[in-house]
Amino acid sequence: MMRRMSRFRQQALLAGCVLTALLTAAGLFVTDHGINPHLWLIVLALAFLVFLAILDPWVKRRHNAELSTDEHLDAACRALAIGLQAQWNDEVRSRGLTDPDVLDLHWTAAELDVSDEPDAPPGRSDAVVGAFERQINRRMVIVGEAGTGKTTVAMLLTCGLLDRYDGGMVPVLLPLSTWNPAVEDIRTWLTRRLYEDHPALRNTELYGSYAGDLLVEQHKVLPVLDGLDDIPAHQRADALARIAKAFPAKRPLVLTCRTAEYAQAVHLAGPMPGADVVELAPLDLDEVAAYLRASADSVGAARWEPVFIQLREEPDGRLADALSTPLTMWLASMVYADNEAEPTELLDRGRFPDARAISDHLCDELVSRAFGNRAFAHHAGATQVWPRDRARRWLEFLAHEMRDRGIRELAWWELRRSVGNTWLALLGALVLGAIGGFGVGWLMAYSITPSLAPITGLVAGIGVGAAALTASQERKAKPRLGIWRSLLLVPGVLGLAAGLVFGALYGLAAGLVVGLGLAVAVALRFALSSAAELSQASSPQWTMARDRIAVWTGSLVLAVVFGSAAALVFGPGQTGMVGLGLASGLMLGFALAVLHLRWWWFTVARIWLALRGKLPWELMVFLEDSRKLGVLCRAGACYQFRHGLVQDRLAEHEVTTRSATQVLRSPFSAKATSEQ
Repeated sequence: MMRRMSRFRQQALLAGCVLTALLTAAGLFVTDHGINPHLWLIVLALAFLVFLAILDPWVKRRHNAELSTDEHLDAACRALAIGLQAQWNDEVRSRGLTDPDVLDLHWTAAELDVSDEPDAPPGRSDAVVGAFERQINRRMVIVGEAGTGKTTVAMLLTCGLLDRYDGGMVPVLLPLSTWNPAVEDIRTWLTRRLYEDHPALRNTELYGSYAGDLLVEQHKVLPVLDGLDDIPAHQRADALARIAKAFPAKRPLVLTCRTAEYAQAVHLAGPMPGADVVELAPLDLDEVAAYLRASADSVGAARWEPVFIQLREEPDGRLADALSTPLTMWLASMVYADNEAEPTELLDRGRFPDARAISDHLCDELVSRAFGNRAFAHHAGATQVWPRDRARRWLEFLAHEMRDRGIRELAWWELRRSVGNTWLALLGALVLGAIGGFGVGWLMAYSITPSLAPITGLVAGIGVGAAALTASQERKAKPRLGIWRSLLLVPGVLGLAAGLVFGALYGLAAGLVVGLGLAVAVALRFALSSAAELSQASSPQWTMARDRIAVWTGSLVLAVVFGSAAALVFGPGQTGMVGLGLASGLMLGFALAVLHLRWWWFTVARIWLALRGKLPWELMVFLEDSRKLGVLCRAGACYQFRHGLVQDRLAEHEVTTRSATQVLRSPFSAKATSEQ
């Protein structure tokens, strides 16, 4: 009931703000038809304040505890579970893990002495939820070599627990590559990631204040932490110790890591208390043959027979070693899915002397087969056929940037780091300053004082640019408390103050327009500040769409504020000045609306990198198509490469290409490369 009310309130507030802005402009356009603009604006201002009072939950003093209550947190858990269930089930389907022929991964107790618990019984990926729930402490560490399916098992476990969710802890799967244990506590990092992937947690009306913090502190989140081995080696033991301290023996936990890296961390920091450690086993060669036959047609299956013969003759050879992991077997099925390539080329010992050479070749060919192939793109549902060479170059750039930063996730709002803070701030400030300054100068050129247009535009441009430089610094969003929750008081007070100032300087009509417009703009920020739907599955497109809506809606409203007021001040009695003021105000409104939004700084970085040929113009479309083609996958609001081995291979190619062609590096890349 509260979720429906919150969604209705946000939608009604958004519609009311836009309608009020439009009615303000409409009243000014029809002043020649006998309508008193002062009366029109006074009635409209009073009606808007009454409208805010009706919608304002703060005035009613309901659901406004300073901290989230148990009721708030229970509601957040239920909604979060629904959203995560939709998110991960969609990802499981996109990876083909629901197909009837999907491999069933096996595990046994780890051979190394890395656990303080008795040996865990053998298990299978299709029964991972039962194995986890039978464990006394519900703590599991999944180890194995690269590509053996650790992330897949963690994902299946997360989906299974979410499908069975009926209250209690919500499983949240997160990659550890974005955590720096030397800078951030693991619980602080987990809280930050919750807010980033699920911004609706800041909806204080539904979930109270600091809901994400309290979900972590009160142990209502079950951490499924993927990839301890992605943390730098010199920090890995400390990271394991911090995780064990933050989530002691009685707290459910899931952790994945490569076998050797986990053994080394345990040697320095001790085992994870109370956790079963299971190790994923290599695939049986009969399973490999059955899977590859099932993934091909009759002709394709026949082409695999010489490879199967080699596997039977050398069960411990390089080819068997390479194809014994789910990753390389899947890569092989993708690379040799059509008749353009022969799997028998893998028998060439000169080209592929060891298992690493085979896996590198398959990673390379995955990108080559995915792009530039019209039939495959159509079958995968991609929006267009991307040029193979360019697609590889773009992916290599992204992989190199991610490797330099030591991460496995590509968050669209983090693209700004590939440009560098100084360059990004200067570029963004110059563009916004030019837009805002031109808008003001254009309006002044047709006002009662056109001689002041150049200097006024320059001053306005410098002001907007300075504001953009300040806004370019990243800030952490925090929930507002107390009076800042009020839809009525904050917009009313700020609007009244601005209206009195402008009214004293330029007359009653100008004061009413500015005051009402500022009140609408502030109220609009309430409507767009947080999403009502925590149960909405998170995705890069969804999180970006929220910022874009805020940009264009805020721009239109601010266009009315600045445009209408300027038209009244500089062109009294001239209806044409209203239109010019709205057009000029739209430019200034856009410049001010985007200052603190991640979308703007992402757009600046994207355009700059596209101009240099580093990335495509339609970056988000390219990333989503890459996901459909099997090169990328999605993890909440971020993208990942299908596997770390694919990312590492592409990053190696980028280094080779840069060295060979002597391409000018970006400031961030140059700095990162010099530090290696």
